[in-house]
Amino acid sequence: MNQTSPARDAGALMDAHLELIATDIERWLSLFAEDAVVEFPYAPSISAPERLTGREAICGYFAETPKHFLRLVFSNVRRHFTPGSDVAVAEVHGSAIIALTGKPYEQDYIMVMKSLDGRIVHYREYWDPMVGLKAFGSTENLQQMVNPS
Repeated sequence: MNQTSPARDAGALMDAHLELIATDIERWLSLFAEDAVVEFPYAPSISAPERLTGREAICGYFAETPKHFLRLVFSNVRRHFTPGSDVAVAEVHGSAIIALTGKPYEQDYIMVMKSLDGRIVHYREYWDPMVGLKAFGSTENLQQMVNPS
C-alpha cells in the first residue's frame, strides 16, 4: 500500500467504488490490489466473462464504462458492513442511459467486497443480465461493451 494513502476498510472502499466507477476509472482502478479478482456470477448467461483476475484484466473490462453508461448514478444504497471490517456488502440501484441505444438502464445490484491492506482483493457483483440485454437492445450490442475489439 502506498504510504501516502489512508488506510481504508471494506466499507470505505465500497463507498469509493460507488463514487468513482462512473466518473474516474483510473482512480477507481487504484482501489484494487494488483492480483484482485472481480466476479459476475450471472454474466455467462449473456456470454460475458464470469471472472476477471488481476488489475490489468479489470482495467480492460471496465476502461470504457463511463462511455457506455452515461450519467450512471447509484441510489437506494443499503450498506451492510461494520467499520474496520474487511468485508462489505451493498444493495444499490443503478440508473444510466446506454450510449449505444439511448435507452434507460435501471438495474438493482448486490455487491460483495473483500479488502486487504486498504485495497480491494475480491469483488463480486450480482445483477440481472436481462436488464442489460434490454437496455443494450441486442446481444451483439452488449458484446461490444463486454468484449471490446
